Amino acid sequence: MTVDETNKQHTPMMQQYLRLKAENPDILLLYRMGDFYELFYDDAKKAAKLLDISLTKRGQSAGQPIPMAGVPYHSIEGYLAKLVQLGESAAICEQIGDPATSKGPVERQIVRIVTPGTISDEALLPERQDNLIASVYQEKDQFGLATLDMTSGRFQLSEPNTKESLQAELQRIQPVELLYCEDFAEMQIIAKAKGLRRRPIWEFELGTAIQQLNRQFGTKDLRAFGVEKAILGLCAAGCLLQYAKETQRTALPHIQSISFIQNSDNIQLDAATRRNLELTQNIAGGTEHTLSAILDKCVTPMGSRLLKRWIHQPIRDVQKLHHRQQIIDSILQADLVTELQPYLQQVGDMERILARVALRSARPRDLTRLRTALAQLPDIQHILKTSKNFTALSQQISDFSIEYDLLQHAITDNPPLLIRDGGVIAEGYNPELDEWRKLSAGATQYLEELEQRERESTGIDTLKIGFNAVHGYYIQISQGQAHKAPIHYVRRQTLKNAERYIIPELKTYEDKVLKAKGASLALEKQLYEEIFDKLLPHLGQLQLASLALAELDVLTNLAERAETLNYVKPTFTTDIGITIQNGRHPVVEQVQKDPFIANPVHLNQQRHLLIITGPNMGGKSTYMRQTALITLMAYIGSFVPAESAEIGPIDRIFTRIGASDDLASGRSTFMVEMTEMANILHQATKNSLVLIDEIGRGTSTYDGLSLAWACAEWLANKLQSLTLFATHYFELTVLPEQIVGVVNVHLDALEHKDTIAFMHTVQDGAASKSYGLAVAALAGVPQSVIKLAKQKLKQLEKLSQQTTGLNPQKVLQQTQGELALMEQDETKNAILDMLETVEPDEMTPKQALAYLYQLKKML
Repeated sequence: MTVDETNKQHTPMMQQYLRLKAENPDILLLYRMGDFYELFYDDAKKAAKLLDISLTKRGQSAGQPIPMAGVPYHSIEGYLAKLVQLGESAAICEQIGDPATSKGPVERQIVRIVTPGTISDEALLPERQDNLIASVYQEKDQFGLATLDMTSGRFQLSEPNTKESLQAELQRIQPVELLYCEDFAEMQIIAKAKGLRRRPIWEFELGTAIQQLNRQFGTKDLRAFGVEKAILGLCAAGCLLQYAKETQRTALPHIQSISFIQNSDNIQLDAATRRNLELTQNIAGGTEHTLSAILDKCVTPMGSRLLKRWIHQPIRDVQKLHHRQQIIDSILQADLVTELQPYLQQVGDMERILARVALRSARPRDLTRLRTALAQLPDIQHILKTSKNFTALSQQISDFSIEYDLLQHAITDNPPLLIRDGGVIAEGYNPELDEWRKLSAGATQYLEELEQRERESTGIDTLKIGFNAVHGYYIQISQGQAHKAPIHYVRRQTLKNAERYIIPELKTYEDKVLKAKGASLALEKQLYEEIFDKLLPHLGQLQLASLALAELDVLTNLAERAETLNYVKPTFTTDIGITIQNGRHPVVEQVQKDPFIANPVHLNQQRHLLIITGPNMGGKSTYMRQTALITLMAYIGSFVPAESAEIGPIDRIFTRIGASDDLASGRSTFMVEMTEMANILHQATKNSLVLIDEIGRGTSTYDGLSLAWACAEWLANKLQSLTLFATHYFELTVLPEQIVGVVNVHLDALEHKDTIAFMHTVQDGAASKSYGLAVAALAGVPQSVIKLAKQKLKQLEKLSQQTTGLNPQKVLQQTQGELALMEQDETKNAILDMLETVEPDEMTPKQALAYLYQLKKML
């Protein structure tokens, strides 16, 4: 039996539903019926569980009861918000036909599809973070990635050149939906992404993508956007734009351009680095105690979102950074924070309001908020004229007095939530509307006079005139006096204690009033749509202004943070290196109760790898992280927590800090650790800042030591990256004697009997011991266990002294004896070459230890 034949067994209403459902089989269909949005069959069962609403069975179709669940139309936004938070999508089906003229079911149509990435409704969006949808495309080992923020129209593409780069980008943008081609090969990269949407190959076709983009922007080609050579990125962008149009079912005039993000423009941060530095999300997945939690005191939601984008994409353009610093300086010097922030607060979320205007989904109160925002612009412009450093921002903010006057005259001061409620358009804006309203408003006086007249003529003192939505106007008389009703009173409704009637005069007036109300609402909706028509030609300028205001909010916020938290302006140099005097961790210093101990950092080409030793809890990780965070803050234009900071060119920041099993992917702690380390060794350069914390601890002592040694040597000799290398392998402290540019530093601690005090100060040289047992005692390990550990420690130290105390000459003799037994091979030749360079009599104990260690590795 065909689908059509099956459908014919259903009622006309259900036939209409099933046709619409067939167009969107994979998403929930919310089908408008009177005052409810209804869901049927499997949709009803699913929605009942997701939304915690009742599942009922009402009526029959094709001989079977229909599972059904519904939500009231006036509270639909709350239910949609819940669905979106759960990652679900929903098609909204509205009645578009006139019930009065319809034969059979009223015509219905899907007017929009609500998905997590394409929503623009205020109630459904996270206020202070971007809500992005992304699309990814692959050819061989190359990738194209496009992102779209439906709430601002920001459309970007990039071409990550490795799997790691793609993973880092997805970690940065955190899309709520990810479109991917059905033949996408690297599924393990995107498997954990939210809102995965599989799309057919033809949606990624290059020719179609270029055609769609040109049509969207009204251009002949894409040269003006600098994206014409980004073939894979364009393929991804084409699919993304098509999906946006498919879900919105309307024009997207706020998407006016597309930009190409190049790796060379920004400091690259891989996924592990973003996680370890806790930029906008802490290790536990929350937002407390993150860099953005400390830095973000922006007064507008769009400012907060922009600041988070800056934090995740620090720029390398020093000229732009200087400009940001100059604006912060100007704000501080003229004490403008308290002057600017009240105006900016009134601007609110202008960016997202404009997106809703573009989609023609803005509500009346959106327009009043836009009016309030535009009212602040003259005062903000007046402040910006006080310094030439504000010129660029000021020029982005045009004169919108005409648009302000339009909204001022057109929209009432306190409009209702929805246009369908009426009372949105202000009195005096349209004479015809005023006439219809006058007619409708006159009803109260007329009805009072009619009620008084009828009481007097009938002698019924309980008589009163009322109205309800079902029966319209009526005359109500109590049951005790109903027998007095005149003969021309026509009974309309019987109640328990009263009778309701209608008379010709009241019926005539009812028709007249209802016509006036209907005409008033229809005209008001028409005038409301015309307001959009008048605003849309200026949308590009308004968007540019909102971006400038968001940037001003961020810079004003950073000025306030600098003043409140005692930050200083960093300087940039062309010389490779980082020099920080008395640097502080921006987050730790705010959340800990004790005063923070500031420490210096000196990294340059002659001192590019610091071996950091010291006790657990001594502050090694904090010291390393604060160096990375201060560097990152400088490269977003912020002032930094230090006495002074001079920072050279940085292309990437890498971290290898902590690890845990990735059970879902079947990777052990050690595997995770080695994968992250491999990424660093392949991609770091002499301009990279690298943080390594306890590499090699996931395997046996000798394997771990060998790996840590080899990694440190590679970073110091081959890459010469600016590296902070924390370790508990004290053997590595001999590296400075062998490799130029390697230096020992340690975090200080004092031990007295069974207690330890962490000084948290960075000193030159290696730590004298690890203090492991003292830390264990501090953590509450039983004293009997500590005592046993001390005995074992003495035995191990004695064994170590026996090994490392070997006379170098004896070591040589032993080595030569072992060599004699070896076949001629590369290892033997390498050892012989090394022996020729050794002068045993001139070796220090540490050099002897290092030499012995290397020999053991080779043998």
